[in-house]
Amino acid sequence: MWGIIISIVMAIIIGFIGDALVGNNMPGGLLGSMIAGFVGAWIGASLFGSWGPHVGGFAVIPAILGTAIFVFLLGLLSRLFRRAA
Repeated sequence: MWGIIISIVMAIIIGFIGDALVGNNMPGGLLGSMIAGFVGAWIGASLFGSWGPHVGGFAVIPAILGTAIFVFLLGLLSRLFRRAA
């Protein structure tokens, strides 16, 4: 039970940090940050491997980098769709 809670809290923290690094305004508040954190952790582990400190099942540094990439790409897509509409 505590493992799931720690993973969710870490995903939210990683999502906020990734959003702050990129400077975009991540939609969805806590839920958006949590989703970005989980997706970013997956992207980061896929691109950069699993190195650095591990907390709550996340390799923290690759997860933050992956989340920053994910939020940046979401921001690009958002601007693209706003211009097309």
